[in-house]
Amino acid sequence: MDTPHQLYEINDMVKADCGDCKGCFSCCQGMGESILLDPYDVHLLKTHLHKTLEELLESHLELNISEGMILPNLKMQGKEETCGFLDGEKRCSIHAFRPGLCRLFPLGRQYQDNRLFYFMLKDACAKENRSKVKVKKWLGVPEIKDYQEFLILWHDFRRDFAQAGDGPGEEMVKSRNLFVLNQMYGKDFETSEFFGEFAQRVAEVRKGLG
Repeated sequence: MDTPHQLYEINDMVKADCGDCKGCFSCCQGMGESILLDPYDVHLLKTHLHKTLEELLESHLELNISEGMILPNLKMQGKEETCGFLDGEKRCSIHAFRPGLCRLFPLGRQYQDNRLFYFMLKDACAKENRSKVKVKKWLGVPEIKDYQEFLILWHDFRRDFAQAGDGPGEEMVKSRNLFVLNQMYGKDFETSEFFGEFAQRVAEVRKGLG
């Protein structure tokens, strides 16, 4: 099947390196509700900032519905509609543990045949003359293989959750959503082995949803 864009894998070179942005923060403002956070994103924020999900929701995050699931996203703030994690110099204060979508930009992800591919988001980055970099280096995730397996597992869970939500009534949908939100985001992961524990929790949540 033909695709509208070239697809890359983690060892491929792609023209994504924007040279540390050099003062540009255009992708950190006016993003609305689009910067969705997966459980790993929130796990890192909670761990590094020593905050609960509730505390993060009071300051930098908000909840919205995406494809039938209640999910947290970065909250844009102020007249400029900027990310609340930007510091006074418009630099990312959580850059070392920033969310996956921020880490990915200006690339997008595509799931195909239980595999994960990457593609360039056309005209998304305001920086010109970007240099080439290997995809896995650009992502900068040490456990890249485990991370990719996590993303596929989370993608499949969200797909199955959305399909299962077609039948139940409104109250049941709300109840299922709150259960998943608490288990995947609210409840802490007890060990540093996030990816293995996440796979176990997905299996437990699937059983809990029946």
